[in-house]
Amino acid sequence: MSIPTGPGSAAGQSPVGLEFPQSLAVYDDYASAQRAVDHLADRAFPVEQCMIVGTDLKRLERITGRLTTGRVALGGLLSGAWLGLFVGVLFMIFTEDSVFATVLSTVLVGALFGLIWALVGYATTRGTRDFSSVAQIVATRYEVLVEHKGAARARELLAELPGGRPDPF
Repeated sequence: MSIPTGPGSAAGQSPVGLEFPQSLAVYDDYASAQRAVDHLADRAFPVEQCMIVGTDLKRLERITGRLTTGRVALGGLLSGAWLGLFVGVLFMIFTEDSVFATVLSTVLVGALFGLIWALVGYATTRGTRDFSSVAQIVATRYEVLVEHKGAARARELLAELPGGRPDPF
């Protein structure tokens, strides 16, 4: 793979922002990679020449529960009520009418809107996704890159790190 150069990039400047980056070390977790860069920073190494790159990305999805019409309705009702409360507080600032009536009416309208919106959305996807989940993207390896001009010094400093420096590959 070639590194593109053009009017906006200096010769040798890689797309990741380092000049001729070299692999310094590869770690199994982010905390170890962060510890290595922190060690370099503690030794007055110019860490702006470093970069931590997460590789081998995976998408993890943790299933948090089963969706039912009741759970969807309650969630829509509550989120709509929160939106209504927000709008009610904004209206309260700009109106001289009864504060309680203004806030209560916007909360009720918001709750009704949220309930209907959530139930319609759930009905349109019925059967294709009857569960709730939380998803995240994680890396399985973390590589510390360093500019070529500081690679030798960085390797020396990293060798001082308790536990040593892992193999670069």
